[in-house]
Amino acid sequence: MIKSLKILLVEDNPLNQKIVVFHLKKNHHLVQVSSTGEEALAAFEKEHFDVVLMDLMLPGMDGYETTVRMREIESEDKMRKRSLIFALTANTLDNDRERCIKQGMDEFISKPFDMNKLNHILEKSFDNE
Repeated sequence: MIKSLKILLVEDNPLNQKIVVFHLKKNHHLVQVSSTGEEALAAFEKEHFDVVLMDLMLPGMDGYETTVRMREIESEDKMRKRSLIFALTANTLDNDRERCIKQGMDEFISKPFDMNKLNHILEKSFDNE
């Protein structure tokens, strides 16, 4: 069992937000939701999140650009612990995964995703803490 994580969910679809938040809170995680890349960056600048779940297709600034900007924020603040950023997307082409990793994301999860798979990835990432 992993500790309670602080998670930023960046997702513009209200139904997807409700479903993901429900499951994450059921597992005792603290969840903050942003509907746009700009909102996510504002939250990310103010506080640290253990994990960012990043939708790729967002209105305005997409998930790729938002991730790049988050990594820039981290690199400018040497005291800041690196957050894990997981792409959440309906795009499942091989080059989508590769692009996500190149943009600074740590993991790629296709939608609709299995909550058990997400829990497994979180446990693998945070089990030693």
